[in-house]
Amino acid sequence: MRSLIVVLLSVLLFTLAGQAVAEDNTLVVYAYPDQEGPVISRNIYGHFSEHLGRCIYEGYWVGEDSAIPNTRGIRNDVVAALKKIKCPVIRWPGGCFADEYHWMEGIGPRSERPEIVNTHWGGVTENNHFGTHEFFDLCELIGTEPFVCGNVGSGSVREMRDWVEYITFDGKSPMADLRRENGREEPWKMTYFAVGNENWGCGGNMSAKYYSDMYNHFQTYVRNYGENRISKVACGPSGDDVEWTEVLMRDSGRRMSGLSIHNYVFLRGANGSATDFEEPQWYQALSGAVGHDAMLSRHEAVMDVYDPQKRVGIFFDEWGTWYNPEPGSTPGFLYQQNSLRDAVFSGIVLNIFNNHADRVQMANIAQTVNVLQAMILTDGGDMLLTPTYHTFDLYTVHHDAELLKADMTCSRYTAPEGYTPPPTRTRRRGRPEKPSIPTLNASVSRDNSGAIHVTVCNVDPSNDAPLAIDLRGATVKTVTGRVLTAPAINSYNTFDDKEVVKTAAFTGASVSNGMVTATLPARSVVMLEIK
Repeated sequence: MRSLIVVLLSVLLFTLAGQAVAEDNTLVVYAYPDQEGPVISRNIYGHFSEHLGRCIYEGYWVGEDSAIPNTRGIRNDVVAALKKIKCPVIRWPGGCFADEYHWMEGIGPRSERPEIVNTHWGGVTENNHFGTHEFFDLCELIGTEPFVCGNVGSGSVREMRDWVEYITFDGKSPMADLRRENGREEPWKMTYFAVGNENWGCGGNMSAKYYSDMYNHFQTYVRNYGENRISKVACGPSGDDVEWTEVLMRDSGRRMSGLSIHNYVFLRGANGSATDFEEPQWYQALSGAVGHDAMLSRHEAVMDVYDPQKRVGIFFDEWGTWYNPEPGSTPGFLYQQNSLRDAVFSGIVLNIFNNHADRVQMANIAQTVNVLQAMILTDGGDMLLTPTYHTFDLYTVHHDAELLKADMTCSRYTAPEGYTPPPTRTRRRGRPEKPSIPTLNASVSRDNSGAIHVTVCNVDPSNDAPLAIDLRGATVKTVTGRVLTAPAINSYNTFDDKEVVKTAAFTGASVSNGMVTATLPARSVVMLEIK
């Protein structure tokens, strides 16, 4: 039986072992294991894969006749990489693509499927070889949950109804029989279904009230068949649009299981390179990551009015960085590199999602392969793992663990020279305020074995951060860890050198007199396991 303890995690500067000094550079984490905490859903570590650029075709799908090793047309190396980070859920087929996707064009013999034009992403023609059967096959190969996004923008209620029946009905019906004709006898399990995507924008340019009425109509026909039970997800706001959240919660909240939020941190134009940047752009991206905390709190405050029991979850099903496409690539394919900056960015955002686990039930980074802040990049038969992939690998310790309630304070990392803050940032007396963000960002969880895991991001690109962790009331025997850092803020992996940015054993932590002490490297993500 787990004993109840009150844990005080204090990250302090030391001049001597066990002796604290200046509080202006201190991270203090108060955790309360005697209070039951929410479970950090593994689905927070989910992924988003759209028919966009080379995400589906070349990323997942190479075809059964490809020389690239594959299983029924799905490349083996990508499947293995996603299994390693325990990929919990994949959202598909979009994105903007979802509200122009007609699912019946992607079933049946591939030679008979019509070619379609991807009007949103590059105007290219695709052959529809990757459809419903291929997607669910991919999910089964990885061992991940499918999250299907239905077409509200250009589809019909009947089309959505029929798709759900085709996927999940285990009896005799026209759609179930059609599925069997196409080679799948048993229905698939589908837990998550989104009723539309970005219907405030590419999904129809609807008002909140109009979409709410559409949602109420369409979701009626997203039915449960047999033992399958579907969590229905409504299209939520873009970024900080709390008015959209209020309308949806007021008029449709009782009919949904989840409300999606989409937010990207854009760095475009002259300063928008994924790899050729300096400290002002490092700060700009990471301050955008930190902003997810306040954004979530604003939406949660609205949701709490209409759903104080927190029955409706936040599905943050598109998030990440958005830079200029790589030079020489097709602009509409959104192919970008991925540096140490993205690794720290994702660590910050994931810590924030963990700390909001009482409301955030799923998140899906955009996108899994070859698009935006990808886990994986491919080049023909070659593949590399990005810095963001390695952050997700470090954070698997939080999957389905108990969040330890924590209050944190720490020093600030001040914006460097050359950074231009938003014009609305002012002091009370009207003088410009020097922008800053917390130097350290953390989340704390306890797994089923009782081990405590602390993930900490040091956003300072130049200075290490000494720390001590005091678990009062607990006997600390061991501490181990791993670290993700690199020589420069813009270090990244290439097909010629795939291990510039990777995780390594962290040997800078030790236990003395019940105290864990360590030094966090500059520009790093560190995971500590304390037993």
